[in-house]
Amino acid sequence: MPPADTGASVTDRAAASPPSSTDSSSPAADPEAGKLRPGGPGYRRMSFALFAAGVATFALLYSTQALLPAISGDLRVSPDQASWTVSAATFGLALGVIPLSALSERFGRRTLMTASLSVAALIALVVPFAPSLGVLIALRAVQGVALAGLPASAMAFLAEEVRAKALVAAIGLFVAGNSIGGMSGRIVTGWVAQAWGWRAALGAVGVLAVVCAVTFRLLVPRARHFAPRAVGPRALARTLGGHLADPLLRRLYGIGALFMTVFGAVYTVIGYRLVAEPFNLPQGIVGSIFVIYLVGTVSSAAAGKLVARVGRRGALYLAVGTTSTGLLLSLADSVGAVLAGLVLITAGFFAGHAVASSSVSRTAKTARAQASALYQCAYYVGSSLGGALGAAAFHAVGWEGTVLLGLAAMLGAASITLYATRKAMTERRLLHLERAA
Repeated sequence: MPPADTGASVTDRAAASPPSSTDSSSPAADPEAGKLRPGGPGYRRMSFALFAAGVATFALLYSTQALLPAISGDLRVSPDQASWTVSAATFGLALGVIPLSALSERFGRRTLMTASLSVAALIALVVPFAPSLGVLIALRAVQGVALAGLPASAMAFLAEEVRAKALVAAIGLFVAGNSIGGMSGRIVTGWVAQAWGWRAALGAVGVLAVVCAVTFRLLVPRARHFAPRAVGPRALARTLGGHLADPLLRRLYGIGALFMTVFGAVYTVIGYRLVAEPFNLPQGIVGSIFVIYLVGTVSSAAAGKLVARVGRRGALYLAVGTTSTGLLLSLADSVGAVLAGLVLITAGFFAGHAVASSSVSRTAKTARAQASALYQCAYYVGSSLGGALGAAAFHAVGWEGTVLLGLAAMLGAASITLYATRKAMTERRLLHLERAA
């Protein structure tokens, strides 16, 4: 495993490494000569394919989120009960991501991503016919498990097939696809539900997912740097144990979970707040609020430039501060203030997620799929807990309880990053003293 002497950042490691040759005609001089790079052959197809996969992942995973008030009213259940239609999917993904990432080591990232996306899309066509809340939650959980083959495999695919200097940007595009999927899925469901009901809205998301699955399969390039290997239970346990023994990876997993706790809580509950007093917004308008996801598209795609300017820890501090400011702003009983708060929360979340997830991919030098799977597991456990706890807090004390939960999570992320910063500063001082002695 790589040393964890730089805290929550791996930028200094990359900067300290000798630069590789830029002579692409000499593979011996440039070990990454055959990998994809911006402007090179295959890079655009790969980007569009992974973007489509990202759209489908978030559109399906959170397809019921904007519909929760309608589901509560139709099925006569409370917000915390209805929220499990979201949390069951994210929890299913968290459970399935590690074993499915192991299968990707044997059968290939491309194969597993195709199978996962296809199965999840087919389940989406069945979900609208669920006769009860229990059946709906069960189908959503199975759909979450099916989707589990996508995130970790996508990160590993990019780490293997894309040049290291372009990795943050490539992962940023995948995350941007997530934000577009989250936005489009919610907007479509909001307006379709207003006209024809929440079941028709879920059917529309299913059709969108099928289109994305076909697009992905047609565009995704063949893997050129993947070497299949069998991963048995003992070998998998050793690999996971090795990753969890790395303090840097543990911190990144914690940061991802805490950011997603905020995001899961806010976007699970915001619909209930906006359809109630003093806002009284209709379902279609509430669904359109999620156009704010476009901010996440920009912030995640720009994460690479942000890291280049302020470093990975600096980018994480900015993401925490932006998200926390948005949470506080959302407390006002003004539509404008709430929207501004959601913009800041979304920008901060997607920037923090892009930085943390790309750091995991660069830090793990072996078994990248499992390293990314652990991140995704922590990330979606955070989403499940955020959705469930955020809805419970809202049901008990109102929006203030949801905001308090989010601020506590951001305090945790800031504390982890601060610990890493102080650790790195201490180690740099010791190194300076050793060199001076």
